[in-house]
Amino acid sequence: MTTRLRLLVAGLACVVVAAAAAVVVTDPFSSSPSSSPGPVSAGPASPAPQVASTVNPALAPAPPASGAYLGAWVGPDVFTQANEILAVEQLQHQLGRKLAIVHTYLKWQAPFPTRSALAFLDQGSMLLISWAGTDTRQIVSGADDSWIRTRARQVKALGKPVFLEWRWEMDRPNLRSQVHSGAEYVAAWDHIRAVFAAAGVHNAAWVWCPTANGFSDGQAAAFYPGNNEVDWICADAYPAYGSTASFASTVTAFLGWASHYAKPVMIGEFGVPESDGASQRAEWLRAAQQVVEADRQVKALLYFDANPAGQGPQGSYSLTGDAAALSAFRAIATQPYFNPAVTGR
Repeated sequence: MTTRLRLLVAGLACVVVAAAAAVVVTDPFSSSPSSSPGPVSAGPASPAPQVASTVNPALAPAPPASGAYLGAWVGPDVFTQANEILAVEQLQHQLGRKLAIVHTYLKWQAPFPTRSALAFLDQGSMLLISWAGTDTRQIVSGADDSWIRTRARQVKALGKPVFLEWRWEMDRPNLRSQVHSGAEYVAAWDHIRAVFAAAGVHNAAWVWCPTANGFSDGQAAAFYPGNNEVDWICADAYPAYGSTASFASTVTAFLGWASHYAKPVMIGEFGVPESDGASQRAEWLRAAQQVVEADRQVKALLYFDANPAGQGPQGSYSLTGDAAALSAFRAIATQPYFNPAVTGR
């Protein structure tokens, strides 16, 4: 704990403080969006460190030597396993390539592996498994150890490299009754990792993923489990609900904070809302591409291609039906920079 506190203090001291860059929450498990004041233009980030892998690249996802993996969550209008598979296949057909990473969400005790997860692994993609549920205090008590061991065995049995992020966006205020505090989240994270380690799980890279906005308001760093417990640093990045904020202004504080850690960076979710209009959405995506290519610490970029229920155009991010935005995303997908060799294959 003393080491973790030192790391936390050092990280906070090095944060690049940016004007507030807000996000829209698109948690498939929650329909309550969070918001904060709109961001202003971002300044340049600090130079990225030499990124080091903390996993066995023959077993778990390691960062590419150059470039960045491209992926997405592709949410069908009506969720079924068959519809999820079809939605990913349709996007891949439109892009002219397979996704390097397919994002999937998993409730605490939901059956796994699902039909869709196996289909995505079989096509050669890696999975980003966003797993959530239950209370941090209950986890630390050991009451759920039997179930956590079951989940660990399921992940191990996949026999293929996957990313695993437990309780993403843990810094959101509407999760406080479940997460409680940074210290309690870290204790739960450490407990789950210890159970997975005891089960011999070596094919999972652990992804820590708060909101990008959590680095502008200084809240996210309190939830960082420490360098020894995290393989990839991540953030979910959206313009504030109803704003037209740029991708750059949304991620600047996060990238500044991450630049002080020799960890690969992932943008686990990002999206531009339908309310921006076709030409603006396309320009926003092209500008996001430039930001990612300029920061060589960013090793994975995943779009949120879905329209969460009840959000309206200002909280809808699907590329379907928007030829200009889809063309801009296809241009990203076809760049050699976003087609690196996948490690461990």
